[in-house]
Amino acid sequence: MSQGLILYGPPASGKDTVTQALTELDSRYTQFARLKVGSGKSAGYRMGSAEQLLRLEAAGGVIYANHRYGNTYVIDRPGVDAAFEAGVPVVHLGQVDGIRALVDGYAADWAVVLLWCPKAVTAQRSAGRGDSDTAARLAAWEATREDVDGHRNVVWDLTVDTSVRSAEESARLIDQLLVHRAGAATA
Repeated sequence: MSQGLILYGPPASGKDTVTQALTELDSRYTQFARLKVGSGKSAGYRMGSAEQLLRLEAAGGVIYANHRYGNTYVIDRPGVDAAFEAGVPVVHLGQVDGIRALVDGYAADWAVVLLWCPKAVTAQRSAGRGDSDTAARLAAWEATREDVDGHRNVVWDLTVDTSVRSAEESARLIDQLLVHRAGAATA
């Protein structure tokens, strides 16, 4: 069964940075570019239209969609298919419902990693990278904290505090997890 990786965490917890370190460690890792319907930042996304989203929904191609910052972010079946063809997809999520939808809705060996950092670190990182919506990101941090607290039954395959571990160290830990899971699956 193909391996996939879900990185879950609040804004500025290091999902992009750790994914970059993973791709530098092993080129099999590729960040899944969600379909984004809306405006704003386009880097790391496949920009789409409302009409495209409606067609995907009608065809049963939407695995999960969420709305944040005035945009719609979509994990779509054709996109995930293409990501698996390219290697080991790394999917960024900030909602436990998204994890469940992906794990239950797309057959693969999904490793689920919680990347975490304190709220003050999110504020510092967001300001440091020039986000114009830091207040919204801090509200999303709170929503993520509530999401984690409300889903105590979620089992994380690994939890990494990115305020105390470097991106490179985090990537090595995640890579070791996936190598171990692959070995266990073939044993």
